[in-house]
Amino acid sequence: MTHGLEQLQLRLQYRFKNPDLLRRALTHRSFSVEHYERLEFLGDSVLGLAVADMLYAQLGSLPEGDLSRIRANLVRQETLHALALGLGLSELLRLGEGEMRSGGPKRPSILADALESVLGAVYLDAGFATAHALVQRLFAQVDIHPAMQAVGKDPKTELQEWLQARKRPLPAYRVVATLGAAHQQSFDVECAIEALGLSERGIGGSRRAAEQTAAAAVLQTIKTRAIA
Repeated sequence: MTHGLEQLQLRLQYRFKNPDLLRRALTHRSFSVEHYERLEFLGDSVLGLAVADMLYAQLGSLPEGDLSRIRANLVRQETLHALALGLGLSELLRLGEGEMRSGGPKRPSILADALESVLGAVYLDAGFATAHALVQRLFAQVDIHPAMQAVGKDPKTELQEWLQARKRPLPAYRVVATLGAAHQQSFDVECAIEALGLSERGIGGSRRAAEQTAAAAVLQTIKTRAIA
């Protein structure tokens, strides 16, 4: 494991001052109570801001809606999964036996979460500028272009754009409960828009998937009630 972490730091082009942060970033909740979910929460925000900054610099002439859709494409599970595989995270994840047997090291949701966790760990270890530079290196080989905005919107992006167009506050997402055994968990997530008095919940095999389900439920409520 120590050699693997050394090689990963070479691929990241960053050496941790506190290696325990990197170990935690690669530790699933099925392996230990000292797992990566808090780092993932932090890394998700770091990634979103770093990608937004990158798009503003590269595609600054595009309107906000198009930039939001491109960002959604870049931070979605499929993209993060591919980047995590390229870094070799699947060989370094620490998982419980049940999760290992059920294919956890190759599961896209786990690998995407682990990549966000690594970003959160870098942020804590060295600050935003270093984490931002890592995001730029990770996406250097990704073909980012205006046509990416033509890909269909996911529910979270659609809901965000609907709210922004009406000058409404953005929704708040929170994990209400974690269901099932450690190696086969589901997440129950609430999407709430306090200003509109709306709140819906969604369940998914990952926090990200549950947020999308909850956002889709809010959108359906908006359409059903014909909220303007």
